[in-house]
Amino acid sequence: MLTKTQNSLSLSLILTDVLLLTKARLTLSVVFSSLAGYLLAAPSPNMWHILLLSIGGYGLAGASNAFNQIIEKEIDAKMKRTQNRPIPSGRMSVSVAFGIALTLLILGLAILYYLNPKTAMFGAISVFLYTCAYTPLKTVTPLSVFVGAIPGAIPFMLGWVSETGDFGIEPGLLFMIQFFWQFPHFWAIGWYLHDDYQKAGINMLPTGKPGSSTALQIILYTLWTIVVSVFPVLGLTGALQLSVPGAIAVALAGFALLWFGLTLYRNQNQSNAKKLLIVSIVYITVLQWIYVLDKFL
Repeated sequence: MLTKTQNSLSLSLILTDVLLLTKARLTLSVVFSSLAGYLLAAPSPNMWHILLLSIGGYGLAGASNAFNQIIEKEIDAKMKRTQNRPIPSGRMSVSVAFGIALTLLILGLAILYYLNPKTAMFGAISVFLYTCAYTPLKTVTPLSVFVGAIPGAIPFMLGWVSETGDFGIEPGLLFMIQFFWQFPHFWAIGWYLHDDYQKAGINMLPTGKPGSSTALQIILYTLWTIVVSVFPVLGLTGALQLSVPGAIAVALAGFALLWFGLTLYRNQNQSNAKKLLIVSIVYITVLQWIYVLDKFL
């Protein structure tokens, strides 16, 4: 018979594996993006809406990551970075993982549908593209990054749609910001983990390998990200507004990201790729905070 301490330990290990299966840190960043989009659209924040959007968003993002790990279980077993995930390590069966993923998917879609049908529709599109297009394409073509950037860009706009029930220029601009940002972000990951990815037959870099051409594309997409991010200051994006001080802050954050892209171009190594990766994560979070604070301050 298991003691109370042993039961607690077992439950803790199970919870840890569920969090690993759903990639909790990544999923929470997705939830944050959707909440930022909601706050930009809402006249005044509603805590019930925030709670539902958080649970529904975690459900869909967590389901996507779980399905991804089911599909890539053999690939994950080949890479040092992913060998300890629940499925390749043998701690969780595929059937259990599938049950968790399906439950999260149904729960997430039901909650987002309660907010409004269009939110559930975009959420469903995101899950479908991530699991059925981006994931299988990763071992086929570097163009998988382009495909993956579509579901990856949906959360920011999803929050806006969850409040308005409509898709217009405002959520379209939020989508474009996160869409362009993902190229330097993904390529920084692909560069930093290139050797590990090669073991599993994955190549995410646009030219197939680290080098000047890849670094140049990172710089170009970073420039596009900056341009799109400051565009609302012109007053041409409907209800989505950005003040001049806000635009300056967004531009400065973009230039910081650009600086690390230029550094990678000058000194092409894994260390600079890792720095760019970290800065890209900080950048998108800071940008979303600036947008939200600019609205309410």
